[in-house]
Amino acid sequence: MEGLIDLGRQDMDPSRRSVLGAGLFSVALTVPGWQNVVGRMEAFRENPKMRIGSAEVQAVSAMTERLSELDDDFGGRYARPMAADFLVNTVSPYLTADSPTETRKSMFSAAAFLCYLTGWMAVDEGAHRRAQQYYVRALGLADASGDHNTYCRVLRGMSVQAADLGHGAPAVRLANAAAEAAPESTPGMRAFMAGQQAHACALAGEKTNALTALREAERAVNQAESQVGTFDGFSSATLAYSTAEVRYALGDAKGSVEPLSDHFRLRDSTDSKRSEIKFNAMLTQRQLEIGHLEAACATWGLVLDAYPSIHSGRIDELVGRIAPLLRPYRSNSTAREIYGRSLEVTPL
Repeated sequence: MEGLIDLGRQDMDPSRRSVLGAGLFSVALTVPGWQNVVGRMEAFRENPKMRIGSAEVQAVSAMTERLSELDDDFGGRYARPMAADFLVNTVSPYLTADSPTETRKSMFSAAAFLCYLTGWMAVDEGAHRRAQQYYVRALGLADASGDHNTYCRVLRGMSVQAADLGHGAPAVRLANAAAEAAPESTPGMRAFMAGQQAHACALAGEKTNALTALREAERAVNQAESQVGTFDGFSSATLAYSTAEVRYALGDAKGSVEPLSDHFRLRDSTDSKRSEIKFNAMLTQRQLEIGHLEAACATWGLVLDAYPSIHSGRIDELVGRIAPLLRPYRSNSTAREIYGRSLEVTPL
């Protein structure tokens, strides 16, 4: 617990503590039954020996869900300090509070998912070592609670991080471990795991394994979409993105453009705003790579339109690449316009 608190405090700037507190209060306002949520949290702060129950677990889960939405809409740099504040000042004390055994296990599970989410935010900000620290804490909490579902999701998240950094072999090892640890065998979960296995194997040069995993993800998505229910975060749009990533990792830049374009056609209106900007920025680079300058500039225009609303180290990095990539094409009027716009907003 001390290690968890120390980790969270590193993400809390003392000079912004009042701002963070106000931000968390604003988040709580959007949670159903927020008055009861805030009231119970305040009561526990005043009396740390108070016995907690399922209401506190539900409050942590509801706040975590709202923080996840803020991360999707505005980026990790915006949401992570609030997540860390919530983890340190509210959730960590709950972990050692007096509670029934089942409540204690459920609280550990809720804390594990919050830790995982905070690590995901750190990845978005480019704080990869910090992200790994959160992920390891999340694994420990999930294991302690017997929450195998969150445990395998954290392993998959670690594989995604490794893949984004270009480390194929570790990405494969983590993706395979996540699939093996998955307690469910629903079509949605199989697709969720197989899609990441496919991307990781492609990065590692394991073409046969990559294509096999991609076909498994496709079968599972088709089966999931024929049933009533959720897709565990993996849908036809996600499959299109995974297909694009596999093709690109296998050296087929041209072949990756079509499925990445399909991803946007298939996206749901509730999908993450940050991922939309990120995937558009990736699409532009591939369009330029295969010689489609005008198309790349049109897509870059969409990225620059949306960029001011997001607070993401990953998006900063992608936007920062626009000017260097377009510099050789400034004789083209469209490219010159996008080049100028990118210089106006490129972060230092």
